[in-house]
Amino acid sequence: MALKDYRGLRRLLDDIREWPQLYMFKFIVPNQYGKVDKVVSLLPEKGKVSFNHTRSLHYVAVTCQAEMHTPDDIVKITQEATAIEGVLAL
Repeated sequence: MALKDYRGLRRLLDDIREWPQLYMFKFIVPNQYGKVDKVVSLLPEKGKVSFNHTRSLHYVAVTCQAEMHTPDDIVKITQEATAIEGVLAL
């Protein structure tokens, strides 16, 4: 996604006045070619990560709850994850 596609997310995060905040990342990831591992490697190390596979095992929902310190950190992780082919951010 282009930077402009994150303007809405950025505006929502900018409305939050108190940081750090607990934030939940959720990505839908194709279960192929190490893409799940790539997404997980982008997430905060201290985050609580969980996985949920589709019945067909073609996709994995990757969820991570982590304390984030700035809106920029959240946007950066989301941009990097969705730059991986086939990854969707929810």
